[in-house]
Amino acid sequence: MHNSWNSHIRIKLLPQSTAMATTKIYIVYYSLHGHVETMAREVQRGVNAVEGVEGTLWQVPETLSDVILQKMKALPKADDVPEIRPEQLLEADGFLFGFPSRFGVMSAQCKAFFDSTHEIWETQALAGKPAGIFWSTGFHGGGQELTALTAVTQLAHHGMIFVPLGYTFGKGMYEMNEVKGGSSYGAGTFAADGSRQPTELELQQAFYQGKYLAGFAKKLKN
Repeated sequence: MHNSWNSHIRIKLLPQSTAMATTKIYIVYYSLHGHVETMAREVQRGVNAVEGVEGTLWQVPETLSDVILQKMKALPKADDVPEIRPEQLLEADGFLFGFPSRFGVMSAQCKAFFDSTHEIWETQALAGKPAGIFWSTGFHGGGQELTALTAVTQLAHHGMIFVPLGYTFGKGMYEMNEVKGGSSYGAGTFAADGSRQPTELELQQAFYQGKYLAGFAKKLKN
């Protein structure tokens, strides 16, 4: 009895590790003309700015043929960003999904990827994981808010926690002297006819969103 009691005391007094496991954020995107890719890299920088958090870039698989891509003057895919498989989502603690807008909704490539996650949906393995979204549209009427709003349905069916920015980005949310994408849903940019590139302010919001989501995911995990 005495020895058993001493063993119990020794177990209780063992030092506990205070080290926290790395929080993994997957930035999953589709980009045709490079605008979303530029935003995604800035989002990744924001994620990696948070201590203990690691952001990884992934591309969703292409669904268009090389012939169609050539006719659309698509840019070559980034050779340093691998394609993601649905089951790899299970490895992450949080997500940031980026896509161009097509008629007010995410591009078909991203929708096809979400459709391919049905086996994960069946198990609800992603439920409770935080996720944010960012995007690119052509013009003001191209869906800067609608594209984000319609994308939330994908997260909801998986039980993921949608993390919007609100107006936490500060004065950049109220900018009226220059054209700026994004909204309270997340970061965004305008591509116009393809020649316009994300502005410094838009990139700042993308960086902020990465940092914001990373901080949220870290707190949720630990």
